[in-house]
Amino acid sequence: MLGQMLVTKQTGAQGKVVSKVYLCEKMSLVNEMYFSIILDRATAGPLIIACRKGGTSIEDLAEKFPDMIIKVPIDVFKGISDEDAAKVVDGLAPKVADRNDSIEQVKKLYNLFCETDCTMLEINPLAETSDNKLVAADAKLNFDDNAAYRQKEIFSLRDSSQEDPREVAAAKADLNYIGLDGEIGCMVNGAGLAMATMDIIKLHGGTPANFLDVGGNATEGQVVEAFKILTADEKVKAILVNIFGGIMKCDVIASGIVNAAKQVQLKVPVIVRLEGTNVEQGKRILKESGMKLITAEDLDDAAEKAVKALA
Repeated sequence: MLGQMLVTKQTGAQGKVVSKVYLCEKMSLVNEMYFSIILDRATAGPLIIACRKGGTSIEDLAEKFPDMIIKVPIDVFKGISDEDAAKVVDGLAPKVADRNDSIEQVKKLYNLFCETDCTMLEINPLAETSDNKLVAADAKLNFDDNAAYRQKEIFSLRDSSQEDPREVAAAKADLNYIGLDGEIGCMVNGAGLAMATMDIIKLHGGTPANFLDVGGNATEGQVVEAFKILTADEKVKAILVNIFGGIMKCDVIASGIVNAAKQVQLKVPVIVRLEGTNVEQGKRILKESGMKLITAEDLDDAAEKAVKALA
């Protein structure tokens, strides 16, 4: 398997190169269940989801066995109680494992979730063995990036070779980036503006290549790095910069755009829409740069010009 391309639902159609192979002890399983802990917006706290059937995706289980799935919200201030854990175990309905031991294991899993700053803990299957033990036969854990400073041991295990290289480069520059499959690179400040920009590009018949948020206090250097990431993507045929200057000043963005254009030797059209703090200074910097930059008056105008630039 080493060095081969692995294609799964998680990797997408492009797949991932196998750089490590994990070997584990073969177990004799007699029963498979599903267990997870997630952060639930509705209850504003951790939520345990359990099903007496497991070994397949929770989506399939929810479709086939909706009545078997139980949800137990946990008070984040009080923590998990014996009663909470007992409800979970009753929902799992283990056949051979000791009930009290199973309750303790559920409590320990919840403590693990909290102590390691998990955003999701999924065990599928949570299984019973032929010697009456309850084991995590397969598991997936997600951790809060904001907790990296206090979970150094966990984050030291991070394998960036399995991640999108564009997202890795963006993280090093303290930028928020999510790669997509379109042709128009989007550089904005603010997640809401990013989503609105992607939506209006779609509305005009284009496809966004990414979600790139430089945040509210980006430096000129970060703007340059953002352009390097965008232009390194061969799929990007045009770049749309949409900045609303509040804390982020338009003149800083404009200076970054000009310097980036000089450094990366832009080969694709760049459409710029600036509005807000120091917008006139920003527009003047762009105009006096001598660069072939396409300016736009508003978001609708910018999206329309970006889509036309693909032709």
